[in-house]
Formats: sequence, structure tokens, C-alpha cells
Amino acid sequence: MKITLLSVVIFCAVVALSSEYELSDIVSARIESCRGCSLNRLPEVKRFVMDDAPNYDRVEVKFISGAPPELVLLGEGDHELERLPLSHLNQEQCNELIQSKGFSNNKKSDL
Repeated sequence: MKITLLSVVIFCAVVALSSEYELSDIVSARIESCRGCSLNRLPEVKRFVMDDAPNYDRVEVKFISGAPPELVLLGEGDHELERLPLSHLNQEQCNELIQSKGFSNNKKSDL
């Protein structure tokens, strides 16, 4: 009985931590990354950071020496909601991730 109750408590805690915010809580985002170092070893992520990210509404790119590439989701008053690593993603996946968080690309189509 104690093990089952403990399992339920742990499960509830994990669910609560994984859903701390809703998409409507996201006000803006910041991409933090070094300008070179690890970014140069990640050409797909570098293309996203340099070419794609600046075209998204409410997203800024901030270069921090030695920082790994991360998407930082921000709420009211620049309160940090979540920090998502980008190192393991390709350019398309980075774009899909940021779009899944409610951000739209404002770049005009060439058509």
C-alpha cells in the first residue's frame, strides 16, 4: 500500500512539474548562444540562430560567450518559464520547436 501511494505521489509531482505553464503564458523568447565556439560545431543550429530566429515575432537572439544554444521561453516580466537545448536538433527541428511554442515567422515569402 505504501509503495502504491508513493508511486502516485511521485507521478503527480512529475506531471505537475512538466506542465508548469501553458502556451498562453509565453510572452516572448530569447535564443541564447555563443557566437562561435560550440555554435560553429553545429552548422544546422547555427543556420537557425543566424538566419531563421531573427525572423520570428517576439524572439530575440542574445550572444553570450561560451553559452550552449538554448531557446529560453519567457513569461510576464521576462520570467523564465523553460529553457530548451537546441544542440541536438537540426535547422528544421529548431523551427518546428519554436513554432510549436506559438511563435510565427514574419519573413515575407519570395512569391
